[in-house]
Amino acid sequence: MRNLLAIETATEACSAALWVDGKIIERYEIAPRQHARRILDMIDEVLAEAGVVKSQLDAIAFGRGPGAFTGLRIAAGVAQGIAFGLDLPVAPVSTLAALAQSVDHGRYSQVLAVLDARMQQVYAGAYGVGDDGLVELQGTETVVDAEDMDLPEGDSWFGVGSGWKEYGLVIQERMNSRLAGFDADRFPRAESIARLGAKMLAAGQGVAPEQALPVYLRDQVADRSAKV
Repeated sequence: MRNLLAIETATEACSAALWVDGKIIERYEIAPRQHARRILDMIDEVLAEAGVVKSQLDAIAFGRGPGAFTGLRIAAGVAQGIAFGLDLPVAPVSTLAALAQSVDHGRYSQVLAVLDARMQQVYAGAYGVGDDGLVELQGTETVVDAEDMDLPEGDSWFGVGSGWKEYGLVIQERMNSRLAGFDADRFPRAESIARLGAKMLAAGQGVAPEQALPVYLRDQVADRSAKV
């Protein structure tokens, strides 16, 4: 695979990235409620910088959730639209995995990704780093009340994501010395979507455009407070 376009709009952050033979060009910004307007421009910008046209794309990857309802629909819709038009495979990548992938794995090899799910809940997933430098899910991704979140075993965990801003003290108190620290200001990025998507596609885990659907983890997906 030579050219992979990646899209991520599941949180307040909006980004697009182009993987070209393993090198990545990215556009990223914090843009609440502007994803639908910005993402298409970002896609055009990364393609133009690389000198690649859409007909030269080999696959699409997108952040499939969990995350904000509107943002997930935007990413899935854009990914499906491009993939349908060009008959391309799609890699639906977990936004929690992308969040965990963004951490400096030279310092932290175990990452607890937690996104604020509103309504006093969080989306959470625990990840370890494989030999290839890419994160692998340990257990399952969940949506749960912050105080009831299942905590991973072992030491030296690093927390990342917006859920730590709201509930970091609660989780930290429960984990005690097993937590090495956390970064509450980091968001998932298209760069990480591209890296994880490339691995999925190489393993034959791409799907047809009509199967490129969001994963909400929660039934109340239309809750207005969850929109970006």
